[in-house]
Amino acid sequence: MPERLNISGFRFEFLVLCSIKPGEALPCPRMASRPQKAAPSSRRVEPSLGLVHAAGAELLSISDVVGSMGLLAGRIFSRVGRLKIDRDELLRNLYRMGFQSMPIVVVTALFTGAIMVVQAAPLVNRLGAHGLLGWAAGFGTLREIAPLLTALMINGRVGANNTAELGTMVVTEQIDALRVLAIDPVSFLVAPRFVAITITLFVATVFADVLALAGASLMGDALLGVAPATFYNGLTSGLLGISDVTSGVIKSILFGVLIGLSSCQFGLGVTGGAPGVGRAVNATVVASAAGVFVIDYFVSFTL
Repeated sequence: MPERLNISGFRFEFLVLCSIKPGEALPCPRMASRPQKAAPSSRRVEPSLGLVHAAGAELLSISDVVGSMGLLAGRIFSRVGRLKIDRDELLRNLYRMGFQSMPIVVVTALFTGAIMVVQAAPLVNRLGAHGLLGWAAGFGTLREIAPLLTALMINGRVGANNTAELGTMVVTEQIDALRVLAIDPVSFLVAPRFVAITITLFVATVFADVLALAGASLMGDALLGVAPATFYNGLTSGLLGISDVTSGVIKSILFGVLIGLSSCQFGLGVTGGAPGVGRAVNATVVASAAGVFVIDYFVSFTL
């Protein structure tokens, strides 16, 4: 009877040496049977389905953010309407967000007005339309350039900073500590920041309008020889209406509401520690910038 030995999955059968006859070959080892791997499935995911899933996930993510911002807006407006807002925190944020942002607004506005004249100079010289330089600079500045660039600058400086501060408070559980002390975080932290950002953007846009026109006037005098009196006469000659001014002002208020809501929402929704704060800041800047252009389109189309 042959003896059997199992070693590491191999089965060897070998006979007793005394039973092997002369000239007879030794038995060969045989591999033990192993389970066969299942053949890979021939099913293939269609690329179009992957795109549909990705688009659906992105749409759900955007809907979630917009819905959260809407709920936060309701909570903020309820506190502001009842004047349940911390006055000292509001004044402190107005100083940090508004007054300390003026230098970058001044530089941006002056050079923006000057650049508009530089771009228009060849056409003005070719047509001899020096008297219309004030109208051309004022139309573009008041309706589009000043509110748009001011919003982007405030978004990068104030919105990102606000998100980082609120996100750090969430990570370090300072928001929870306020709730433990029976202090409403919305009234104490969120609402003052929202109001401060909205007021800051409105005032900064008005300053940017004035400074951009001043920069355009100085550049027109230096580059084209258009006297400041001629420049400002083009502004007040009747070609510009009150709607051109109110359009930019309305945009600035809506931009402020958007940046305030976006920065507060992404800051309060931080998860994942310090890396989550960085992701929230990046998401705030991108979402606010995209929203600014969307709002600018609809307001320009409406007004």
